[in-house]
Amino acid sequence: MNEAHEVCGGDEWRQIMREQILPWVLNNTDLGDDVLEVGPGFGAATDVLSTSVPQVTCVEIDDRLAAMLTERFADVPSVRIVRGDATALNFPDGHFTGAACFTMLHHVPTAELQNTLFGEVARVLRPGAALVASDGIGDDDMAAAHVGDIYNPIDPAGLAERLTAAGFSDVDVRTNDFGWAAIARR
Repeated sequence: MNEAHEVCGGDEWRQIMREQILPWVLNNTDLGDDVLEVGPGFGAATDVLSTSVPQVTCVEIDDRLAAMLTERFADVPSVRIVRGDATALNFPDGHFTGAACFTMLHHVPTAELQNTLFGEVARVLRPGAALVASDGIGDDDMAAAHVGDIYNPIDPAGLAERLTAAGFSDVDVRTNDFGWAAIARR
């Protein structure tokens, strides 16, 4: 991530995630007691998940962010940080009771890799488990904030088809001023 993403580690972003984005995205969805969070970044959503579910396993591809999260959540027994690539998860089939990814999918460089990520998440979820996901809708301002960084936004109009192809069902995609949100079942 480029330096513009430092805002994602700040208190204002954490408050927006906690009070606005996560309640809208989660929409009272039960993620169970063993949740996978893909791409936690600076951990704003992890803060909320760690107090609302018994176990959160965060998979972060960025070495620097994974190290920071490991240190930051070292004394939080409900959080486990794994340095890894969500397109090749090192977990058994049907392991997790729920999964979440918030405002990170635009950092996955290609649609093919995004689809691979969706398929891997579906693989490691138990039957009936929910994936909750959100991200911004692509625009010029967001593209400008990603100069020198990966920016590959997902068009919400085709997201339901992509999630269904990855192994999900009961896909619900919504949009608002924050971007798009999806809830899908394995």
